[in-house]
Amino acid sequence: MTSEISRSAAPPAAPAAGGAADVLAPGGAGRADVSPHRTGTLAAGLLIAIVVLIAAAVASLAIGNRAIDPLTVVRALVAYDDADPLHLMVMELRVPRTLLGILVGAALAVCGGLIQAFTRNPLADPGILGVNAGASFAVTFAVGVLGLTTPGTYVPFALAGAFILTVIVYTLGSVGASGATPMKLTLAGVALGAACTGFTTAIVLRDEGTLQVMRFWSVGSIGGRTLDQLTWAAPLIVAGLVIGLLCARSLNALTLGDELAQALGARVRSTRVWVVVAVTLLAGTGVAAAGPIAFVGLMIPHVVRWFTGPDQRWVLTYSMVIGPAFLLLADVLGRIVLPSGELRVGIVTALLGAPILIMLVRRKRVSGL
Repeated sequence: MTSEISRSAAPPAAPAAGGAADVLAPGGAGRADVSPHRTGTLAAGLLIAIVVLIAAAVASLAIGNRAIDPLTVVRALVAYDDADPLHLMVMELRVPRTLLGILVGAALAVCGGLIQAFTRNPLADPGILGVNAGASFAVTFAVGVLGLTTPGTYVPFALAGAFILTVIVYTLGSVGASGATPMKLTLAGVALGAACTGFTTAIVLRDEGTLQVMRFWSVGSIGGRTLDQLTWAAPLIVAGLVIGLLCARSLNALTLGDELAQALGARVRSTRVWVVVAVTLLAGTGVAAAGPIAFVGLMIPHVVRWFTGPDQRWVLTYSMVIGPAFLLLADVLGRIVLPSGELRVGIVTALLGAPILIMLVRRKRVSGL
């Protein structure tokens, strides 16, 4: 944690893949100055990433405790027969799970990219501003105090918790003549997030029923969901993704520092407000729908910048595709790694993400913002 705080206070890391000059042209904030060859390479890479996502979705539909032939999967999708048990398994169990994996993976990855650009900290994740902790505390309160047990009933609490804590963090981080700086935002987020985690633990430990509910939810899982639950998650996540992508141009300038961003014509304050809204929607809905899944928001944007460079438009777009692919493949691995039963996706992402995080820490230079 100390490393994250110190990084957020330091100047932006040396840009990768050409640096800031390749991201911002003299003509205005966020205008790309990238050669057609480079743009073509990035577009081709994005097409490959989309193919990988489609393959991961097919694997999610076909692989599990009982393997289903891909042709049967296709027939279940285009000519559903409710008398066929395999069709029922595909449509009732695996389709909602796959769609939720796509939504949550995109939400967590894009949210991580937004926060890393927002705080100018390449190793930040959605938890650094306390958003996940606020959402988790609100969900725990809904379950432990109010007795709500289904995701559809406590999603408003998750959004409210994420929003309220984000607003408090931003307000505390804005105190002083310098305004909302990455250093102050990070410190406020870490402090309030720790406090929320303490209150969450206190609620969970006081009641055995709450402990039983929360110990599964807190691990993170996309299984056991229905299409009805996607009806409230999808619009919120899509809205957050759209807002985040619309902020990408201004974030290109914001990562260079507030003074330089203003000189380039970026609206620093409004950009921060909209990023907070996007982060609230993405993190709050993702946590409510699947629990706090670790490492996706930290790892995916950071790895993406190895290929795309610091241009946030490409970083967020790639993250929106690679994040779901990674989450679905981790979920598939969790279904088959144990002889019986399955390993929840939150555990798998932690097991896969920890070695990658160690590798990132050992690198002499992290991917630049």
